[in-house]
Amino acid sequence: MSQMSPRNFSRFFFLSQVLGASLGFTAEVPVSVPAPRPNILWILAEDFSPHLGCYGEKNVVSPNLDRLAAEGVRFDRAFTTAPVCSASRSAMMTGMYQTTIGAQNHRSHRTPEFPLPAGVQPITGWMRAAGYFTANIRMFPAPIDFKGAGKTDWNFYTPGKPFDSDKWTDLATHQPFYAQVNLSETHRNAESTVTSGRAFQAVRRADPAKVDIPPYYPDCPEVRADWANYLDDASELDVKIGAILAQLERDGLADNTVVIFLGDHGQAHVRGKQWCYDSGLRIPLIMRWPKNFPVPAGFTPGAPNGQLVEAIDLTATSLALAGLPKPPAMQGRVLFGPHAEPAREYAFAARDRCDETVFRLRTVRDARYRYIRNFTPEKPFYALNRYKENQYVAIPAMRRLHEEGKLNAVQETLFAPHMPPEEFYDLETDPHEIHNLINSADPAHQAALARLRPALEKWLEESNDQGRFFEPAEQIQRIDDQMEAWSRRVFKRSYNDKPDSALPAGGNANP
Repeated sequence: MSQMSPRNFSRFFFLSQVLGASLGFTAEVPVSVPAPRPNILWILAEDFSPHLGCYGEKNVVSPNLDRLAAEGVRFDRAFTTAPVCSASRSAMMTGMYQTTIGAQNHRSHRTPEFPLPAGVQPITGWMRAAGYFTANIRMFPAPIDFKGAGKTDWNFYTPGKPFDSDKWTDLATHQPFYAQVNLSETHRNAESTVTSGRAFQAVRRADPAKVDIPPYYPDCPEVRADWANYLDDASELDVKIGAILAQLERDGLADNTVVIFLGDHGQAHVRGKQWCYDSGLRIPLIMRWPKNFPVPAGFTPGAPNGQLVEAIDLTATSLALAGLPKPPAMQGRVLFGPHAEPAREYAFAARDRCDETVFRLRTVRDARYRYIRNFTPEKPFYALNRYKENQYVAIPAMRRLHEEGKLNAVQETLFAPHMPPEEFYDLETDPHEIHNLINSADPAHQAALARLRPALEKWLEESNDQGRFFEPAEQIQRIDDQMEAWSRRVFKRSYNDKPDSALPAGGNANP
């Protein structure tokens, strides 16, 4: 049934009272009518850092998301709790740190023996219980000529269907709704890498000569072209989001729908995805409030918001928007409205096994500084990861320049035989996080470090970090075999001498 806006409800209520009085009816007992509630739409982009015009990126054409930011709120310090999709999505769908619920290892725990802890469920479960229709949109009506990815990718088992529908056309007749649209433009594409040598598929727009390359990458044609292609995919992403927002208007849903756009973690580049730097964790986050609902306290349309936000906060906030109390176990915080919680002093994140590559990294960031603790410092940055080896064109370019002695000192750090056990960065003076200040004698640095170290330790303890238990060696070996089979099947590349007969059929289709 279509939902009535608050304004129309008030008008209807007033007219019904007038009509009742004129007919001699009196209402001695007020009728209890549920308050209208907003629809909630999450639009998620895969592997995407804040590379949009509204965040200052000159080489991306993003009029639709720029307009969304101008009409709503652009969050400038938003972070995921993991730098890889399955762990990050597991967290944001439950409002829980992935390390608390045992969902920290990439693409794991998906069978019935790994249910979520008591009191924890995906946001769709809470929404359904409150009368919300849920959807993960794949199918759109004309004139939209593309499909949503329909991605879930959670590291936990969920019995039954997590969503009620995958069709946009169901939304108008099932309000209020909680819906997601997942878009994969900025995720590297294996097929495109094989057929064209380009991991990003969009029409070329950005001039490789004009893009800004982070200083930890060499300034060479391969890196420039790859970075420009990624930015082109961001421009294509904006085109599709524009089409979705236009459909929301055509269907008469825009004025009743909270729109939330975000990335599921940072950019798919060598020092981005899978790493606990801003490049792997910081995401775009834009939220627009619907016209038919009063703007909640703490939400200022048209103004940027600089508070620290974790993606799990969107779960708690969305429940609050639906009129639901935050579940007792939920670790996300309500960002605004009558039930807003105190702003975060720190944002935490974790990286564990990604594909076949085992690391355990933990990090905490405040408004200025980031501290990283590496529990596996014996491993090199370039520990074998077949997903990256096959699709990140910068890796072979960097290896060639490393062998030729043409990398500078910053770029050479990626080829060190091991990683530092601790890293500490001043994001205000070093936004690319290339100057490790862990041994700095500066009193300001020492004071910040004295805050962040114990803050991280406290979080590890209070959140009951399950990453302290590593997966069995035989399980890691099975995953390594799967990735080897995938590499041989898709890219015709081998990284060990095992015969094909000793590897699983198929392998991983989309790391």
